[in-house]
Amino acid sequence: MTDVQNAVVSQEKFDEMIKELEHLKTVRRTEIAKNLEYARSLGDLSENAEYQEARDLQAATEERIKKLEELVKYTKIVTDGKKKNEVGFNSKVSIKKEGVNEVHEYVIVGSEEADMRMKKLSHVSPLGSALMGKKKGDVFTFETPAGKQTYTIEKVT
Repeated sequence: MTDVQNAVVSQEKFDEMIKELEHLKTVRRTEIAKNLEYARSLGDLSENAEYQEARDLQAATEERIKKLEELVKYTKIVTDGKKKNEVGFNSKVSIKKEGVNEVHEYVIVGSEEADMRMKKLSHVSPLGSALMGKKKGDVFTFETPAGKQTYTIEKVT
């Protein structure tokens, strides 16, 4: 289990977690119970792949419920209290690597929301933490597996 006591999320993500938790506790648990009941009716449980699959799904669902309950209990909801033109939670920031013309744009989010495919960058990631508190025009350096990288902040919204 991850340390959820320091997790931060947006109100939108918090609402998604509540919705998923309700779905798992009501709809998903009922579906799994029906699958288990059907699999039991097939006979010998030791040789029953459907029963084992249903038990595995039940265990995974219960683990997810447990994690979501902890997240809902301990997660801090971050409001849009960002300072104008300063990188903070929910900021959209455009950066350019030194010596490269390509600009990358990210939204700074809590670690539970981070998703690089969606350009959502965790505030505790090396790049995310290096960006926090910076302003347009700031030049900053941070450590990567490939060595130190230097970037310039092009825009903060």
